[in-house]
Amino acid sequence: MAEAEGLLSVDYEVSGRVQGVFFRKYTQTEAKRLGLVGWVQNTSHGTVQGQIQGPAARVREMQEWLRKIGSPQSRISQAEFNNEKKIVALEHQDFKILK
Repeated sequence: MAEAEGLLSVDYEVSGRVQGVFFRKYTQTEAKRLGLVGWVQNTSHGTVQGQIQGPAARVREMQEWLRKIGSPQSRISQAEFNNEKKIVALEHQDFKILK
């Protein structure tokens, strides 16, 4: 019998050639396609960071996308995920690009 799927929240930071290549826009599009909420922003040290929340299986799909795919012109060298936790309700309304 399948386990009831809960909601997950996870923070992420992606390194490599991820700024100036529409990475945030593609991340937002993919997250929305998967029905996830959260945010993404550039950092001052050349990475992209954010948070994703939603059904566990969809969060896992997004993690794979952040690890291996990204935007067409990006070159991902590393994707780190931290603060993974089960949540009872989503903490965001949608998926935003923060400045």
